[in-house]
Amino acid sequence: MSDVIALIFDFDDTLAPDSTSGFLESVGVDTAAFWKEQVDPLLFQQDWDPVPAYLYRMIELSQSGKHGLITRERLAEWGARLPLHAGVQTLFQRLRDAVRAAHPQVLLEFYLISSGIGDVVRATPIAHEFTDIWASEFVYGNDGGIHFPRRVVSYTDKTRYLFHIQKGIVGPAFRSKPFEVNRKIPEDRLRIPFDQMIFVGDGYTDIPCFSLIRRAGGYAFGVWDPRHRDKRSRAWGFIEDGRVSNLNQARYDDQAELYQWLEEAAASLAGRIALKSRVYRG
Repeated sequence: MSDVIALIFDFDDTLAPDSTSGFLESVGVDTAAFWKEQVDPLLFQQDWDPVPAYLYRMIELSQSGKHGLITRERLAEWGARLPLHAGVQTLFQRLRDAVRAAHPQVLLEFYLISSGIGDVVRATPIAHEFTDIWASEFVYGNDGGIHFPRRVVSYTDKTRYLFHIQKGIVGPAFRSKPFEVNRKIPEDRLRIPFDQMIFVGDGYTDIPCFSLIRRAGGYAFGVWDPRHRDKRSRAWGFIEDGRVSNLNQARYDDQAELYQWLEEAAASLAGRIALKSRVYRG
């Protein structure tokens, strides 16, 4: 029996405001024009996928020299200081403590799957809380600037990493082993079954994860940033379509409804695991 729960987060607009737009603003880019005039034509006139489209335009921007090279160091510097949503920095330990108090034999782990930029996310003050992080990545050229996408994480790409978590194919030991996720593992040997997962996300790239985890008996929470009320209607669509278990503002302090639901969901899964364990072991 697996005594582990996985709580999996998206990043942009889920744990923090849009980190890519924030970075571009920090170096002087007109982000409204960047998305509308540079990225949108690729999506709606040339049939690009949204994630490689924005990565490509960022590479063009870097190479143009208008705002300086976009280097790993500049991305990391932004990640270290980007704002996080209320309560995020203490969220992880509070949830661990809550699960441990109710069911000390159950382990709660955190993962992050993002279409954003990995070198930004890994520089944030919460990066150490995650057992593993998967995000879009760049190759850097001889001049230090972003040169080509090394990894693109979008839509169903995100579900690939749910299978990594399910099978325990996580951490440094599995770096540079891209085909390990296809290895067949008997159901009773899975490290974290899908019904022991909770997923929290805000956007269209999260829909495949919402659907997979909900169908399997786990929990999916949709969130929206109260500073961007225009995104609430998109998030409400997830409720109407039955894709998420609940919908809340992206706040994580003790009094926030989202935090309370997450604590309840984690405790519920821990209780289910404890009961299964007693039945299994007699």
